[in-house]
Amino acid sequence: MLTSVDRACLHHRRQQLADWVEDPVLLWSGTSVSRNFAANRFPFRASSHFLYFAGMPLQNAVIGLAAGQLTLFWDEPSPESTVWHGPSLSRRDVAEQMGADDHLPLSAVPTWTLAVATLPAPTADSLQQQTEWLGRSVSGSGSGHPQEWDRHMERDHQLAQAIIRLRLQQDDFALTQLQQAAQITVEAHLQGMRSTLNHASEAALRAEIESVMMAHQCPTAYTSIVTVQGEILHNDIYPHTFAPGDLLLVDAGAETPLGWAADVTRTWPVSGHFSATQRDLYDIVLAAHDACIAQIAPGVEFRDVHLLAAQTIASGLVDVGILRGQPEDLVERDAHALFFPHGIGHLLGLDVHDMEDLGDGAGYEPGRQRCDRMGLRYLRLDRPLCSQMLVTIEPGFYQIPALLHNPDLRQQYRDCVNWDRLAQFEDVRGIRIEDDVLVTSEGSQVLTSALPTQADDVMACVNSTSLKE
Repeated sequence: MLTSVDRACLHHRRQQLADWVEDPVLLWSGTSVSRNFAANRFPFRASSHFLYFAGMPLQNAVIGLAAGQLTLFWDEPSPESTVWHGPSLSRRDVAEQMGADDHLPLSAVPTWTLAVATLPAPTADSLQQQTEWLGRSVSGSGSGHPQEWDRHMERDHQLAQAIIRLRLQQDDFALTQLQQAAQITVEAHLQGMRSTLNHASEAALRAEIESVMMAHQCPTAYTSIVTVQGEILHNDIYPHTFAPGDLLLVDAGAETPLGWAADVTRTWPVSGHFSATQRDLYDIVLAAHDACIAQIAPGVEFRDVHLLAAQTIASGLVDVGILRGQPEDLVERDAHALFFPHGIGHLLGLDVHDMEDLGDGAGYEPGRQRCDRMGLRYLRLDRPLCSQMLVTIEPGFYQIPALLHNPDLRQQYRDCVNWDRLAQFEDVRGIRIEDDVLVTSEGSQVLTSALPTQADDVMACVNSTSLKE
């Protein structure tokens, strides 16, 4: 049940939206999706935009917002449903909990108002419902040239921009939720580190990590990455057993029941000890991680943070003999992107890549567009940082065959890479170190700082088992 403080926070969010959007707003929560037959459903996750203003993960619901007032459109489960799923709150009770000013059956949505701003409903069923009830398609935050938009698209675009403006900075209730997600995620990673020596496979360790989240009634915020193939950036399979000398990359985060996410990565040796080559590259990634976090403050350009990571990694790779040349020149030529191809981080909030359903509208400052450069094309955030913004910082080093064996890239960077020296680091497939960092008025706060990053501390954690032999 939401507290009165939570209702006050929700009311404040709605009022802020009303200050920036004159038109009435409708937002859909979405529906669960079936797995092959109707009664077997995937877990339901409400639209984050709906959650931000409604505060409750209702299925098949719509909220109407006008002048700061909220109307809940929702149908109570049928009497037959209670046989299988138990009793539920009445619509009146739900409306009271979220602080709604009025509540109506779902069928009342088409008659509520004719001219509304909205965002695409999150699932196929609810999108079809939205299209039929509004009598128009909804394309998102505005595609094509603004001069070609009709009045509906203008309304939707203004709504998207207002929601981005609101959600870029986390309020006190959001921060409480995000700190909770971070704390549970740290606990899960620690459990994974401390139990590694008692397990022999990726799948077993994944179960260990996610069991901590489940014990807190938290799902994963995204599909966990638990892999000895760290060069596969979004590896979502777990077939491998551990072998001596393997590095394990774990990218896993909890999501609170109200939808707020954490996103953390650590890399550790399954034996409990880094080899000399693994330690060299781990320390380079850690140096980039620490330098970037030290740079975080209001007004700092996130692109500059990314370039600092690139510079630090390039410098470190020159020092160990993998790259040749001046680090500044190597970054200008994007040579570092052979080993660090992704961006330094992204927004974090109600989604693990917060508001990316709105395309680059949230991640990129108005007027900015993605760059085609190899070292910048995957940058997810290109804005000046502001207080109360939450971002991830996640530098990495990877030996990705698709890049390193690409004949065009090998030719382009033939003078930059010492391939013979690189071969001596074959026991490093991928290393990433990621934390969740809040921008504060004076600098930053690492919400996940309780999870060790220093190589010696990581090894000590892996070697201190939390399970009985």
